[in-house]
Amino acid sequence: MMCMTPAQPVVKRTARAILLDDSGRLVVIKRTKPGRPPYWITPGGGVEPTDATVLDALHREVSEELGATITDVVPAFVDTVPCTSDDGDGVPPGLKVQHFFACRLASMDPSLRHGPEVESPCGTYDIVRLPFTPEGLASVDLVPHSLGRYLSRNIPGIRALLAPDFSSAPLPG
Repeated sequence: MMCMTPAQPVVKRTARAILLDDSGRLVVIKRTKPGRPPYWITPGGGVEPTDATVLDALHREVSEELGATITDVVPAFVDTVPCTSDDGDGVPPGLKVQHFFACRLASMDPSLRHGPEVESPCGTYDIVRLPFTPEGLASVDLVPHSLGRYLSRNIPGIRALLAPDFSSAPLPG
C-alpha cells in the first residue's frame, strides 16, 4: 500500500539558460556576496506575474542580467527543490521549480544590463565563459549542484539539443 502525503504547493518558478556562445563555451554568472565564497549560476531568475510564459521570463532575465538575446531555446532540465520561508524573498514555504533551457547566445552587450542585480546589487555579478567540458564545469562551484551533475553527464546531449536538426545553425565544438 502506497502512503500518500499532501503535495506541497509550487510557490516559485524560475527560468534559467544553459547558454552556449558561438565558440561552444558556457556563459555563466560568478556571484560574489559579502561573507560567502563565490559561486556560479546560469543566467535567469524568477517568473514574474508580468511574464506571460516561462519563456518570456527567460528572455527578460537574460536581457537584464547579461544585456543579451538568445535563440534556439530548448527545454533541457527541470529541478524541483524545497522553498523555505527563510529564503528572504517573501515567498511562502513550498516548492521551487527551476526550468533550465539549452540555448544559443545571439548577442550580448553588458552595457545594456539592467534590473535589480545591476541597479541594487548584493555583491557582484561577473559574466564568465567556461569551457563546456567536465573539467570546465568542475573548475567552479556551479549551483544548483544538481545542474552541475546533470551537465557533466550530458554535455553531448546538450550539444545535440542545439544541433541543426533541432535548431537553425550548427554549434561548434
